[in-house]
Amino acid sequence: MTSKSFDRRSVLKMGAAAASLPLFNINHAWSQEVLFDGQAFDAGGAVLRLGEWGGTWGETVQKYLIAAFEKEFNCKVQYDSSWPWFPKFVAGGPEKPPLDICNWNVPEMVKTSKAGDYFLSLDEIIPNIPNGKNLWPFATANGVGVVWAYNQYGYAYRNDLVNPPPAAFKDLWKPEYAGKRGTYITSNGLQMDFFVTACELFGKDQYDLEAGYQAMRELMPAKISDFTGNMQTLMERGEVVVAVALDSDPLQARDRGAPIGFWYWTEKQPIISQVHTISRYSEPMQKKLALAFLDRVLTPEFLSDMGREFYLRPTIQNAVLPDNLVKAGVVNTADSTKDYWTPDWNAYIDNEDDIVETVNEIFGG
Repeated sequence: MTSKSFDRRSVLKMGAAAASLPLFNINHAWSQEVLFDGQAFDAGGAVLRLGEWGGTWGETVQKYLIAAFEKEFNCKVQYDSSWPWFPKFVAGGPEKPPLDICNWNVPEMVKTSKAGDYFLSLDEIIPNIPNGKNLWPFATANGVGVVWAYNQYGYAYRNDLVNPPPAAFKDLWKPEYAGKRGTYITSNGLQMDFFVTACELFGKDQYDLEAGYQAMRELMPAKISDFTGNMQTLMERGEVVVAVALDSDPLQARDRGAPIGFWYWTEKQPIISQVHTISRYSEPMQKKLALAFLDRVLTPEFLSDMGREFYLRPTIQNAVLPDNLVKAGVVNTADSTKDYWTPDWNAYIDNEDDIVETVNEIFGG
């Protein structure tokens, strides 16, 4: 090799190129390849840290899934319901995940994913969950996690006080609903989807924030609730007669005999998702257990149980719908899922501070 082939400029270029390469310790435990073939294995009492919702939800997951899972894999599931997850993940950074597998709503999950290399990719997960072969395409459209259950958006309304019922997204803005229509605070996922859909339908596309802001201004006066349970109470009192809603609460109320109707948005069809991620830097045994857990989530039996208890819809093609969903007219076919819309949550997160500040000012004014 001549001196010309390794002059100072060449050495500097090589050093810069080497510095740009990611550091990767192939001897670190988390870097080991983890595979799961669907068969039970003995985890030797290992602890799987699960992030999930609390209350009745947690009791139901324990009843229908966790108890059997712990026996099948000889492990312990450590259940954490102290949401939100984002601060917990970013506090320790990607290499110190607080949870091995976590259930999210999509916007917060995307926000966390954008903050660092926290999660296994879908290309790493799907081949290692045998039941993943049954997923509908929309279940992975977010590009980050696996959607295992969902609800559809629409408007709940008092069918004894609203005539005719809503028949278009823009019907919520009708003058007769002023002061008696409802939506949610900006930190609630229902308001996020409602706002993005308003941008799309009142403006030129989902990125037209000014159109969304103007739509929120014209929506006022409206009742702004922090969560769905409070909105349901307002509707039962008649203080709200039409409101942004998931189908689950109105369907449950209707089955209890309440005068509640529901109209599904048709122009755009976003869904609110229950979606699992698996932490990239968890230990190999925990990652394998997380894959096994997600695989067991995607079974017709568990999804039927959750559908019966919470009116959740499944994301697998071979699901067996419980009677309450069948009664509500729910079907689980390729045609019924083909128009589901996943907004660009990356763009929303990039503009979140401006959206939250502006909409909060509108709602507070």
